[in-house]
Parts: sequence; structure tokens; C-alpha cells
Amino acid sequence: MAIGERIHFFRLMRGMTQKYLGTAVGFPERSADVRLAQYETGSRKPKADLTAALAQVLDVAPQALDVPDIDSYIGLMHTLFTLEDIYGLTVSETDGEVCLKVNKDKGKDAAELLKMLYAWKEQADKLSAGEIDREQYDQWRYHYPKYDTTQLWAKVPSQELSDVLVEQFKDQLKTD
Repeated sequence: MAIGERIHFFRLMRGMTQKYLGTAVGFPERSADVRLAQYETGSRKPKADLTAALAQVLDVAPQALDVPDIDSYIGLMHTLFTLEDIYGLTVSETDGEVCLKVNKDKGKDAAELLKMLYAWKEQADKLSAGEIDREQYDQWRYHYPKYDTTQLWAKVPSQELSDVLVEQFKDQLKTD
């Protein structure tokens, strides 16, 4: 789904009009609906700052809006082929059903994807068992990885911070 379709999907899910969402992100009231329609129809693509603002008003992570363009079956297939190349995704058949599997032996990235899929399965199982409701499940999905408690998500320090730390400890890093 293209970003415009995702904006449209979440706007309707939240019961918002184009004018309301447009004014909430700072468009002038007289043109807010027209401006938002341009993004929803794909005639314009929002820049990162607008995507972040839309995500905030729609109460989702920016990544939930800016997903790969899988509008066509061909595009979807190429996305799956890319997942095969990078993460070891494989297609097989089990009990007459087509299944997608992650080959964890493909490397670190494949193992990480597998962990994320298990976290997703855990939430889907909770939904099926009635431990959480649809709203809680969607909250988890649309804010991923914010509410994922199965993994530790660490931010990588900036290069500037790294350089400062190297400079501070350079004497201790020297080898004889």
C-alpha cells in the first residue's frame, strides 16, 4: 500500500475528515481538505516532517504510514523476493497450505526477523485467546516496535558521540 492509501486508511479508522486531519497538521483551514486529498490520492508524497506530523495526529508510528509500495501483485511478489534475498524467507507447503518461513541460518538479519515474527505471533495469539482486544492488538501493530516487550531495542549512538568517546578513552585504547 502506498503512503497515501495508508493515510486514508488510518484517517477513516480514526473517524477523521480530510479537513480535520489537514488542519491538525497545520494546513490552512480553507485548503486543508484539498491538500490532504493530494497526499491520499498519491499526486503528492509527504516529506519526512509531514509524515511524522500525520503519524502523530493519527496516533501511529511514522513507519506504519511509509510502507513499501505493494499496490500490485507484482510489487508484492518482488517485496517477498527481496525478503528472500535479505532474510532467507522461503516458501513451502504444509498440510495443503502455502507457508512462508524464515531460514534463521541465513544470518543475523534472518534471526532478528524471526524474533520479530514470533513477537507478532504472540500478540496474534493473545488476540485469538481474548487476552487482548482488537484495539490493543492494533495499538501494538501500528506503533511497532514501541510496545514490543520481547526484545530490547537500543538506539545506536551518533558518530559524534562515538568520536567523543574514542577521544576520551584513546589513552586506554593504545596497545603496547
